[in-house]
Amino acid sequence: MSQHIVSSFDRDLEAVQAMVVKMGGLVEAQLLDAAQALETRDEELAETVRGRDKAVDKLEEQINEEAARLIALRSPAASDLRVALSVIKISGSLERVGDYSKNIAKRTQVLSQMPTISGSAGAIRRMAQAVEAMLKDAIDSYIQRDENLAADVRSRDIEVDQMYNALFREFLTYMLEDPRNITACMHLHFIAKNIERMGDLATGIAEQVIYLVTGEMPDEDRPKSDSVTLDKVED
Repeated sequence: MSQHIVSSFDRDLEAVQAMVVKMGGLVEAQLLDAAQALETRDEELAETVRGRDKAVDKLEEQINEEAARLIALRSPAASDLRVALSVIKISGSLERVGDYSKNIAKRTQVLSQMPTISGSAGAIRRMAQAVEAMLKDAIDSYIQRDENLAADVRSRDIEVDQMYNALFREFLTYMLEDPRNITACMHLHFIAKNIERMGDLATGIAEQVIYLVTGEMPDEDRPKSDSVTLDKVED
């Protein structure tokens, strides 16, 4: 009977972790599609990204409910409790990435009616691709319980920070050169900042993996580039 209970718990835990992996795939697609919609000024794709956010939200809700049920009914041991808690934290981070992708899509629909800022959409797409790769590797490190891959994701956050800082300075130059660029550049800045924050969230997922494997959060502060920003930043 005891073995049967353990097997049932393991199956339930695997099921909820599979939901996290599914959520990760959805969120990765959301980010790439949002960046593509921005670059190609595809308002229809941007609207699709906005509509799919509900599926991401629903998955987070299901994951939280199932993880809470497991904790309440199974009273898991320390290692299994870490897994159950990690899925709640990771799904929360993924949901925030989905929200940022939706925000990018909303701004894309506004920017499509404005003059193009040369080279900006391509630069933002490259930044989004870097963050999507971090997200993918963070989820892979979770699946594989790969502490080294998680540490690699964590170290790459500084590259995203540097991309953001370069974009911020570029937008500032455009705004100083021609005040008519201010509105578009402000929207683009907020998009870049959203993507930079997605990098932070991917890093947070990687740190959860390290905690899951070792039982301890990383001691040293994560590498960060000095960030420049405007006073107001949208979540």
